[in-house]
Amino acid sequence: MAPPQRILFPPERIYMDWQQRWRAGAGLHNPGNLCFLNSILQCLTYTPPLANYLLSREHSQSCHQRGFCVMCRMESHVNRVLRSSGSAIYPSAVISVLSLIGEHFQLGMQEDAHEFLRYTVDAMQRACLNGISNLDISSESTTIVHQIFGGFLRSRVTCSSCKAVSDSYEAFLDIPLDIKVREFVIVLRDALCSVSRCNKMVAASKRFTVHRAPRVLTVCLKRFEDFTGRKINKVVKYSSCLDLRPYMSQPDGESLSYSLYAVLVHSGNGCHSGHYFCYIKASNGLWYEMNDSSVDLCDISTVLQQQAYLLFYLSSTLLPLRASHLHPPHLSTFASSAFAALREKLVRNPTWLPDLLSTVGPQAARRATRRGGRIQLLFLLPEERGEGEGLEQLAATGRGFLQLLRGRRGQLLSKEDWSES
Repeated sequence: MAPPQRILFPPERIYMDWQQRWRAGAGLHNPGNLCFLNSILQCLTYTPPLANYLLSREHSQSCHQRGFCVMCRMESHVNRVLRSSGSAIYPSAVISVLSLIGEHFQLGMQEDAHEFLRYTVDAMQRACLNGISNLDISSESTTIVHQIFGGFLRSRVTCSSCKAVSDSYEAFLDIPLDIKVREFVIVLRDALCSVSRCNKMVAASKRFTVHRAPRVLTVCLKRFEDFTGRKINKVVKYSSCLDLRPYMSQPDGESLSYSLYAVLVHSGNGCHSGHYFCYIKASNGLWYEMNDSSVDLCDISTVLQQQAYLLFYLSSTLLPLRASHLHPPHLSTFASSAFAALREKLVRNPTWLPDLLSTVGPQAARRATRRGGRIQLLFLLPEERGEGEGLEQLAATGRGFLQLLRGRRGQLLSKEDWSES
């Protein structure tokens, strides 16, 4: 994929730290079954780079969209919440346009919080693209929304016989983790994968890694059964700090540190019942429990003991801000058996490379990350990152599955949890 033709929002103007210190903002009244909405709105309100932008009112000052604009609505909501400390307000700016965010969202109907998050962020992305025509896909990833929440995954398939490698890449806005992973994991030594160099069906290994890290890492622990919607009450340990480096395509180098700033919790027996509330870290550095209209001070130990559904991590590492880092990686679907032939051709004709780059790599299709179309991802333990026979051969199957295993520093799922699952 080519570099972006336009940079829609300058990356150097994304501020990861709060630009102003606020007291904990207002709670949100719940007129009935809208705890899923209240909890997501609070988590987004306390996402520093997004809040900084919305508090500046920059979007509404230049917005020419007629009628509904979710960014204008979020801007109004965040400003009202943070300027109404010590009280509770009705989230009317968002409630009044609920069906415009998602047609199936109805006032008074309980919905899945993660699904509402995806619809809201997707609507924010569309709002940032409104009125801009003839954009290439790379340029669409340069909105402030995608630059805050977006990253890229790499899928690498390696032939166990000839060692040919095939890479493909995909954008993501959050990472869903399957906490009943054993039902969906297969060992690829028992599977077959077609690799062109060997010209036969052979065993292969497949690894998923984060190729480009997001500024805000959103993790969904899949707490509900796919077909029944029943709650999965598995204990999943998580920490206040996370190093993403062991799970990157380039695992060597400086750490990629993230700090926890919001946790969304579900209590109850199913996705369409029960209650949602959240814990957030305010700009004053203190943690608060946000439970509809209630806002109560708490400590980090309480936060880390919850049965989390959504985890929000903020990058505390200075990520690259140059425009050259904004465009997605090339998407390639051909096996690495072609690389030897390509190298030979380049040696014979060096000027052939520009033509090659304009023809290889199919167009990247934008993939929905909503429920039913979630990205698949698998990480290996750092000690299993060997080559050849030492490589753990695992794969993810089924719709919307992935698993994040323990890293050297920080964890989302412990080794003990993995063995018991």
